[in-house]
Amino acid sequence: MSERSKKIPIPKSLTEGQYATQEELLEIPRKPEDLYIGIPCESAYEENRIALVPSSIRTLVGMGYRILIEKGAGEKSNFTDKDLSEAGAEIVYSKDKVYEANIILKVSPPTLEEIDMMQMNQILFSPLHIPLISAEYITKLKKKKVIALAMEYIQDASGSFPVVRILSELAGVAAMLTAGELMAITNGGKGVLLGGISGVPPAKVVILGAGMVAEYATRTALGLGADVKIFDDNIYKLKRIQDQVGRQVFTSSMNPVYLEKEILDADVVIGAIHSALGRTPVVVSEDMVMKMKPGAVIVDVSIDQGGCFATSEITKLSHPTFVKHDVVHYCVPNMASKYPRTASIAVSNIMAPLLMKAAEYGGMEKLIAGHHGLQHGVYVYKGSLTNSYLGHRFQMKSTDLDLLMATSAS
Repeated sequence: MSERSKKIPIPKSLTEGQYATQEELLEIPRKPEDLYIGIPCESAYEENRIALVPSSIRTLVGMGYRILIEKGAGEKSNFTDKDLSEAGAEIVYSKDKVYEANIILKVSPPTLEEIDMMQMNQILFSPLHIPLISAEYITKLKKKKVIALAMEYIQDASGSFPVVRILSELAGVAAMLTAGELMAITNGGKGVLLGGISGVPPAKVVILGAGMVAEYATRTALGLGADVKIFDDNIYKLKRIQDQVGRQVFTSSMNPVYLEKEILDADVVIGAIHSALGRTPVVVSEDMVMKMKPGAVIVDVSIDQGGCFATSEITKLSHPTFVKHDVVHYCVPNMASKYPRTASIAVSNIMAPLLMKAAEYGGMEKLIAGHHGLQHGVYVYKGSLTNSYLGHRFQMKSTDLDLLMATSAS
């Protein structure tokens, strides 16, 4: 038998193209898992803001998001339905339709009626105004098995609070401008000009806290010519605020003797203390308020976390003040809503990057699982309360979020 006859024949299909250039196979990017966003028209707490503005909507829609917005949701912020729809949002005429979305974005806490509209296992982003929260509110969210995040407790990689930070800048300026208005005799004040004029001493301003609200309130007060004194127990913050405003101002720890002396002599006291978790501590007693000058003004920016004055009671924009012990109190939790267009853009600038990152992760829930800053904002998780302060306040069982997430993943 010849050599040729001994060879085993191999089909051409197995040899052709063996060394030919192959087509490159690229990874197909993951799309969000059925993510879409619902933004209802705010109907409670005299809220004027909207959570996403057209520029952010355009970017998110370009990434594949579906965004439902209730008719008229942006009008009070001077964003028309046409502005929002041209950016890619779908304008719907029913609040129920909005609540079919996977993610609900709100700039004020949902009402009990709105919670009833929610679907099982939704994700809710909204502020958590502690004075407005009830046990029924928490119970309803638990029954819906939603993941509820408080915007003001969400942290970034550095451990700061981005929503609080940006709105604190606005609130600091607004608090001082508001105080100036309230000092007018026509608004129940003493008739003292905040900055003073030649030959007349300026108003005396005391600021409690040395964070972002305090910094921007201080900048505004100094710019108007007021005499400013700042109190905080964090010496690093006091040093930072000195550096940031670029001039020497009176600073002190919360020494009760110094604090009482300055508050009793103040024309304006700004409450600007932020709690990382739970209620703001009360640092000014009712007895101290009783001793303040008649016609003095209190602006409690901390009211959304309970307030740092014993006499503070939550108010709203249509009736923002009350007088107690001859002292004018301003205690509006959504003060930023007084300037809704600016505030809406600020909130949207924070929320849009988070939503973009969720798309990259393949869903918001996956992002939360890998993002400790977002986890810090979670207070209800799939039927369980995870905020220990709320658990203590309402006598409810609270469970550690890490434990719940580990159980859910297993």
